[in-house]
Amino acid sequence: MVKIAVQNTIPLEEVLQDFLLAKKAAGLADKTLKTYQQHFSAIGKHLDMATPIGEVTREKLDTMIVSMRNASLAPTSIKSYVRSFKAFLSWCNEEGITRLTMRPYKASEPIKELYTDEELLRLLKKPDMKRCGFTEYRSWVIVNLLINSGCRAATVRNIKIKDVDLPSKIIYLRHTKNGHAQTTPLCAEMVKVLKEYMRVRGGAEEDYLFCNDVGEPLSEYAMYNSIAAYNKRRGVLKTSIHAFRHTFARKYLVDCQGNAFTLQHLLGHSTLEMTKHYCAIFDADISREYDSVSPLAQLQGKQKHKIKMHK
Repeated sequence: MVKIAVQNTIPLEEVLQDFLLAKKAAGLADKTLKTYQQHFSAIGKHLDMATPIGEVTREKLDTMIVSMRNASLAPTSIKSYVRSFKAFLSWCNEEGITRLTMRPYKASEPIKELYTDEELLRLLKKPDMKRCGFTEYRSWVIVNLLINSGCRAATVRNIKIKDVDLPSKIIYLRHTKNGHAQTTPLCAEMVKVLKEYMRVRGGAEEDYLFCNDVGEPLSEYAMYNSIAAYNKRRGVLKTSIHAFRHTFARKYLVDCQGNAFTLQHLLGHSTLEMTKHYCAIFDADISREYDSVSPLAQLQGKQKHKIKMHK
């Protein structure tokens, strides 16, 4: 009670900085910390950051959300900002600073950008090795890997040569969003692609698998630009690297009839919650194909076949 009373007068902006400092000390990824900072900066346009933490009420938070909506912010942006502020309030509760909580913001799930099969086939066509440069060839290999595994761009950039185990047909992923190391399987075609690429690329065990022309690790900016340029050269207007992840999820669930639990592992989700989003988004597609995988349809088919045989 004393701690809450003492800290009630501290401006919200100062408590937010304490939150970021605590999370940095706890080992939170720099990219996540940067996202928090960006979200808090955006929230500051709709909530007075000079307000003492003790005067931040549920009514003020509701007014903040209304202000965001009146400013025509995208529902997904509001949802992200609320999620970040909710995490901040949870930390405040743990530290005994406040007992205020916040309800999640419900936003309609946006339609994920996906690559069509026609676009994927264009991107998967191997470049002429006698004419193309290393950058184009490397981009082709990366596109193959993105379609094979659905990895995040940051994860792909941080793969080292020693992480690739071709005999076992797996790659060890040491840099993941949740910080948990995992493996991703490789199909026979991907093993073939990587075997050739690693021969061309060369390098030592500790070197990064995907490098620039002078052997340095690929930056986030360089990877995005090279894939964007590669796609455009192939006549594909989409340039999103993350769209490969969405496309992988859809094809795995719908076209390849994979299951959500395996997809959760492949995508590196800590819980099944995020994977459920993919399942919900692709419900219509799954329904169209359901006759081929429905236990009832299968059993009814067997029964009809049995009756037909006895006639």
